[in-house]
Amino acid sequence: MHTIRTQIGIVGAGPAGLMLGHLLHLAGIDSFIIENRSEEYVIDRVRAGVLEQSTVDLMVENGVGDRLQREGMSHDGIYINVFGKRHRIDFAELIGRRITVYGQNEVVKDLIAARHKSGRPLRFNVADGSVHDLESNQPKIRFTEDDESHEIRCDFIAGCDGFHGICRPSIPASSIHIYERVYPFGWLGILATAPPSSPELVYSRHERGFALFSMRSNSVTRLYLQCAPDEDLAKWSDDRIWDELLTRLRSEDGWKPNVGPITQKGVTGMRSFVTEPMRYGNLFLAGDAAHIVPPTGAKGLNLAMADIWRLTRAIQCFYELKSQTLLDRYSEHCLQRVWRAQQFSWWMTSLLHRPDTANSFDFRRQHAELDYVTSSPIAMMGLAENYVGLPLSETIPEALTR
Repeated sequence: MHTIRTQIGIVGAGPAGLMLGHLLHLAGIDSFIIENRSEEYVIDRVRAGVLEQSTVDLMVENGVGDRLQREGMSHDGIYINVFGKRHRIDFAELIGRRITVYGQNEVVKDLIAARHKSGRPLRFNVADGSVHDLESNQPKIRFTEDDESHEIRCDFIAGCDGFHGICRPSIPASSIHIYERVYPFGWLGILATAPPSSPELVYSRHERGFALFSMRSNSVTRLYLQCAPDEDLAKWSDDRIWDELLTRLRSEDGWKPNVGPITQKGVTGMRSFVTEPMRYGNLFLAGDAAHIVPPTGAKGLNLAMADIWRLTRAIQCFYELKSQTLLDRYSEHCLQRVWRAQQFSWWMTSLLHRPDTANSFDFRRQHAELDYVTSSPIAMMGLAENYVGLPLSETIPEALTR
């Protein structure tokens, strides 16, 4: 077995693992990243595309935001289409902050390029990954590459390997608590070669269910339909998808999405999921390995980046100040933000989706809430503050960051 020594072993080369490796590199801290998928798969998988201001600032301030600044599409607000009537929520006017549309795969491209430029190790296509001795001062990651066994010995392991990864299941069940809610609907999502017909996202509540208009570039739109979580894609021809999207998204002011060839489609189930705590011994969970939010609130990638910002500062504090204070409080600090994002994502989901079991009272109550959210400046300000996201430092006492 080939033995490797590093300071931080990172499992997973998604946005969380790659950003952690990048920030540690800038701080002069060594890391080793492994990923069981290919580089092409990691780049090509389509995920979130809405970046909070804090995520944009984090990338720009740490030298991986040049392309984001050139190609990202800044939005000052969103539209909410309530049974055919569009209402605009102006984030810039309400709270002075904005969001940026820039696909997660583009973030991954930028971070992979930075990792390769750093010269620090990044291994794709590894097999048989496992973590060991998590409560010791030298936890280990084992994996196979090109039929050769390897063992990474490190000070800490960062589990950035997603919901289905190896790290969280390696924690004894008695040492963590899982909070979960599975929703009775999913999203049928498509990518279409069609220029965006709206400069900002459109969230739509229609009698037939929820729909969302988004975009990935000036020539590609991303659209979603509420559907059953086990929806059979074979029953959805391109024509049927467009008919349903046009029905649910079209508004009385004449707006509708542009139609074009569908290049990708799939169904995604929706759940809320939180692991507490986000640490076991010297294993620290981050991103989807620790928490999942329904995509309605656009929080998944942004929560992962917030975790990584906190974990980086905690590791720096350990090496530079010989203090474990931030490491010991990592889970506490992260979970404050996680639960606030869970609440907002649940609220947005319940506000905009058609419940399968709703009666006439539920329908009228939901309509009244939509009317309040789209007419009250106070309600709009609350939506805007949560959607755009809190500053990264808000939940960490200043004294602990010095």
